[in-house]
Amino acid sequence: MALVAVLWIVAALSLLAAGLSQTTRAQIDTASVQRDAAVGQALGDGAIHIALQALLAETRRPPGVQTASIVYQGVAIQVEAAPLDGLISLNGADVPLLAQMLHNAGGLAPGAAEALARQLVQWRSERPPADPTSPAAAALSQQRRFEAPEDLMLVPGVDYTLYARIAPLVSADLSTAKVNALAAPPDVLAALAPGDPGRIARFAAQRAAGQPGVDSSFLDGRFTTSSGGGGTELYRLRASVPLDAGRILVLTRDVSLATDPVHLLPWRFLRQSRQLLSAGAASS
Repeated sequence: MALVAVLWIVAALSLLAAGLSQTTRAQIDTASVQRDAAVGQALGDGAIHIALQALLAETRRPPGVQTASIVYQGVAIQVEAAPLDGLISLNGADVPLLAQMLHNAGGLAPGAAEALARQLVQWRSERPPADPTSPAAAALSQQRRFEAPEDLMLVPGVDYTLYARIAPLVSADLSTAKVNALAAPPDVLAALAPGDPGRIARFAAQRAAGQPGVDSSFLDGRFTTSSGGGGTELYRLRASVPLDAGRILVLTRDVSLATDPVHLLPWRFLRQSRQLLSAGAASS
């Protein structure tokens, strides 16, 4: 009996030691990921600031997507800068453009897409009711606008599934009626010209190579322009920072380059996000 008891105790201690070892390894992995993310964000922010300095030094702002490899603290970081007018403006796009996006990217039927597009335009054009005795009555009586893509879910008929599909394609910081094809991401081009992924890929490759006179005839002229952004002050910068174990930290910053006396920096960050990609996702 004593031998059996000793064996049970040894087995229990073995299980306890294995559990502690596994917990310790998990905590070390979590701390390593958090450390990599913190270091990667610092490196990415440094590279983005260098890219912003280069943008400010341009005599004419680039109308399309530009990619550069910036070495910061000994790490080569790919930074992509694109005018925000390559996205679909929630505050400037008309009903046909919004309906095209809702149908092709949102998966709605043509009739439902057009009806919801009209709702979006009506929502941003309404003047919210306000108490006339309130000191802020004048400000509240102005037309309502989308302040962020998340405001889409305030519109009846937009659920989270639809929002998740179209949120990467839109911007609330613009008032442009058309999309700048030279700066549009492939997903936006696919939403505006569905059914021709090969031509979109060739257009994106030629645009990235800086070839003059890139053929954009497959895009609908009602929705897009290929004349460039005309010196826009709004840009989206995306830094891809390589980390250990093949992971990549992608930092995205929407920036206004317009001068603002309130802020000390010659630019202003509008919104930011980050995404940590695993080795498999990064390689794909």
